Amino acid sequence: MSQKYEKLKTLLKELFQLDQPDLDFGLYRIMHAKSIEITQFLDNDLLPQVKAAFEIHKSYDKGHLEKHLSELIKGVERAGMNPDDSPRIKDIRILLETAVDLDILESDVYDHLYRFFKRYYSDGDFLAKRVYKSGVYAIPYGGEEIAFHWANKDQYYIKTCDYLRDYAFRLKPEDEVNPMRVHFRLVNGAEGEHANVKAANGKERVFILAESGESGHDFITEESHDAQNPELVINFDYRPPTPGDWAVVKRIAMKKPPTQKDLIDIAVKRILGVTEANLSSWITELDKPHVMASGEQANYCRLEAHLRRYTARNTFDFFIHKDLDTFLRRELDFYIKNEVLHLGDIENESILRIERYISHFKVIRMIADKIIDFLVQIEEFQKKLWLKKKFVIETHYCITVGCIPEEFYPEIAANEAQREEWIKLYSIDQINGDLITPGFSKQLSPEFLSAYPTLVVDTRFFDGDFTERMLESIGNIDDQTDGILFHSENFQALSTLENRFRAGVNCVYIDPPYNTASSEIVYKNSYKHSSWLTLMENRLSSSLGLMSSDAVLVVAIDEVEQEVLGHLLSRLYPSHQKSCITLVHNATGQQGDNFSYTHEFAYFVFPKNGKFIGLETRSTPDTRPLRDVSKGSHLRTDAANCFYPIYIREGKIVGFGNVCDDNYHPEGRNIEKNGIISVYPIDASGKERKWVFARQTVERINAELLPKFDPKTGLWDIIRAKRKFNYKTVWSAPKYSANSHGTVLLRKLLPDNSFTFPKSVFTVRDCVDAALGNKTEGYILDYFAGSGTTGHAVINLNRADDGQRKFILVEMGDYFNTVLLPRLKKVTFTPEWKDGKPIRLATLDEASRSPRIVKIFRLESYEDTLNNLAPHRSEIQQSVLDSPEGQGEDGFREQYILQYMLDVETRGSQSLLNAQAFTDPTAYKLRVKQPGSDESREVNIDLIETFNWLIGLKIGQISAPQSFIASFERDTEKRLLLQGSLDLDANGPYWFRTMSGITPDGRRAIVIWRKLTDDPEKENLVLDKWFTTRYLDTASEFDVVWVNGGNNLENIKPLGDLWKVRLIDEDFHRLMFDT
Repeated sequence: MSQKYEKLKTLLKELFQLDQPDLDFGLYRIMHAKSIEITQFLDNDLLPQVKAAFEIHKSYDKGHLEKHLSELIKGVERAGMNPDDSPRIKDIRILLETAVDLDILESDVYDHLYRFFKRYYSDGDFLAKRVYKSGVYAIPYGGEEIAFHWANKDQYYIKTCDYLRDYAFRLKPEDEVNPMRVHFRLVNGAEGEHANVKAANGKERVFILAESGESGHDFITEESHDAQNPELVINFDYRPPTPGDWAVVKRIAMKKPPTQKDLIDIAVKRILGVTEANLSSWITELDKPHVMASGEQANYCRLEAHLRRYTARNTFDFFIHKDLDTFLRRELDFYIKNEVLHLGDIENESILRIERYISHFKVIRMIADKIIDFLVQIEEFQKKLWLKKKFVIETHYCITVGCIPEEFYPEIAANEAQREEWIKLYSIDQINGDLITPGFSKQLSPEFLSAYPTLVVDTRFFDGDFTERMLESIGNIDDQTDGILFHSENFQALSTLENRFRAGVNCVYIDPPYNTASSEIVYKNSYKHSSWLTLMENRLSSSLGLMSSDAVLVVAIDEVEQEVLGHLLSRLYPSHQKSCITLVHNATGQQGDNFSYTHEFAYFVFPKNGKFIGLETRSTPDTRPLRDVSKGSHLRTDAANCFYPIYIREGKIVGFGNVCDDNYHPEGRNIEKNGIISVYPIDASGKERKWVFARQTVERINAELLPKFDPKTGLWDIIRAKRKFNYKTVWSAPKYSANSHGTVLLRKLLPDNSFTFPKSVFTVRDCVDAALGNKTEGYILDYFAGSGTTGHAVINLNRADDGQRKFILVEMGDYFNTVLLPRLKKVTFTPEWKDGKPIRLATLDEASRSPRIVKIFRLESYEDTLNNLAPHRSEIQQSVLDSPEGQGEDGFREQYILQYMLDVETRGSQSLLNAQAFTDPTAYKLRVKQPGSDESREVNIDLIETFNWLIGLKIGQISAPQSFIASFERDTEKRLLLQGSLDLDANGPYWFRTMSGITPDGRRAIVIWRKLTDDPEKENLVLDKWFTTRYLDTASEFDVVWVNGGNNLENIKPLGDLWKVRLIDEDFHRLMFDT
């Protein structure tokens, strides 16, 4: 087989993700399970079609004609004739003049196919780079005034997990006592060089085991954050390699730097070569053979397997193309026209030769189209998994004690885990009581809880039964929910919010990673800025539908990406106005090569034609006369509607008179009648002047007006004490210092936190207040929540003015649990802290204005979705594929493999909604990655809350589950009947739980969940009885009733009732994949 054929086949294996069998995670695991079948398809079906396509031209093949001519000449010569006189030989010689070498033509097809697909593919991703000619790219341009383009414009950025800086795994995951956790830590990450077209050769960053140091093994240490569970830390650099990174024995001979594969081999030898006695047990475990997903032992060790996985995750799969099918087929047309079909070469050719040229590019198109079919199948499958609404893995609540009915206080007080958290967070063990207020005791009392209403109860410390009973007792859950937190990748959280908060968010404030060395995103080598733009475009686009018509977007940014962000915002918000504010957040300056940077930026994006940005309230008012005393005469005659009396009684403004008739001239500045003084805009010389505000607008500033008495003249005048002003475009007040009111403030709350560069809480507070137009209610969304400054700022705003603002925060980092959530719990308890301890308790006003309920959700990740796929092909499916009718070019088997295999064979996987989910809504399981590690564990997901988000339900009432037992009998016509009533029984087989609320379109809804049995007849009879008893008299209050499983509720609906019954099963699947 030709070298070009083998080269193409190698590339296709890479394109089809078959080239790295050692990667047993995500889609690689699925593709490797199909590796043999796909490889056989390439070898035996697809690529041989190239040779077969040229068979019709075999009679015109140069080699074939030359062989035939040689044989004819020999035959003629043997007959004693002159070959030049043979008509047949003359014809063949004419044909040879236009003949082509089919072997070369076939090889050329392989070469073109290789060149076409290679130009768009790089380390697991297709990049939209239209090659016009060598080193030059063509970008799409639609005639707009300014074209804004970047390399990954048409893609989804999916590299959102923090693998680069945190990768951990357990050598003994089932051992709770000593799991032997290993942590790969990045200690040095140098920014890679890049150019406009491609990365400079040899400058791609790779993972390199850190230096050995004085000990000879500084790169590996055992650390003990927990005395019972030490952790092995292995340190790595992330930088371009040098020849010096080779092992000492190879450095002289090797002129080029080692590849990532070489560096993994070097790291394995260095790590396993450590002989320290205290590390021997770790080394032994790391050296054991890796067990692959199939259960087979690999021919490499566990350490090498994890190193391969760690490096691969930061090299491959950064993007999913939004429409790979259209892109590749459009580019294929472009390629064939520019690289294959050269019109100048064929315009003087014979018809036969032209036909062969046409066959040439037809074969290229035919095979390329089929390869595209398969690539599109892979990409569309990944896109489906990325875009699908994700399951809620876990739901819990943080509820202030003052919001909880007192009947639950004894159970809360008796919970040791909750008490220990309060000691850790709030230092309640240092609270001393007095004659009125109880102090701390090891056994907390209900009275202690009553005395401190801002103590935050976290339902994670309580069993499900307690939480369910408490939530039912509280009622009106969403109305009392002041904060929603998502521990999740932000794109997935925004998708989850879509149905519930469509056009319902009033302000979006985000502080995304600035893409500097200290807050850098994981990016594809040489695509740092375009990766960042794609990350931002995806998420900004997703949040567009959540914003109300008058919502304002605020994006914090620094000088690195400020310019391109501005272009992106203009592109996404063409009908909005955009203002870029300068914020002096570091007055001392951050040293650069040429300037010392003291500032960053905040883009405000808001609708045009209106007042949307709120006013700044200054502590010192601007005080000046209401009478116009600016430069100029400003007489009454200049503005007649600005001459009217302002009424004063007992030193207070009590009203405004009408505009005076032109013929009326007051006797003086003040006229008193019946205890009311009329003040006119008349100056000391008696000239009639005018007020600054006309009569029809003056009442808008009534609160800013003050009477002022001049004891020298004995006369009253009116002054305006203005405190509210338009914000300026440069914010430089000391309160915006990120150090004093960001870093230092956070350390006062959490002294040992590791979060870097939090915003000043005043910066965020003023941004949110301005974006809300000074309104005191509304939803504020932050999907780069970081340390939780936005939530903190909203709490402070509400405490200041008794507002009803609510926050929605999204964060995926591990500091969600170590910084963000503890911070919000602390500031909810009391506003002032030092050294991690409260300075004082909240006042009664502060307590009443604190958050009541904060709901916390953890969502399934994209990786969880991939890892829960379970491909399966039934015997019936296999028999159809093996049938003679399905074989051959364009046969059913070929179409199935190229277009349908992944989608069909993964149906029913847990992450794609197994139909059995609805049998027991409390027992649906997924294997999910644990935060901060690479381990996965099987957990019960929250199917009920997932559905609430899918239908966008604003929850009013959550009922605690109830279980029943029932007896049955059949009547004389064999109809099943209930014997007696349903009886409550905690272990009964008939389990119900309900939610009620309002759908986004305003319908009143109730959602009924039940555990299904293996006897539908009985369970539906029980459902009818339960529903009739509990809801039939009030069912007319609902518009829609959702139930899981087939049922007969429509049959018992009273005449005249209009409520509809919908199946949870059907709507769940439709809405989860409605993207």
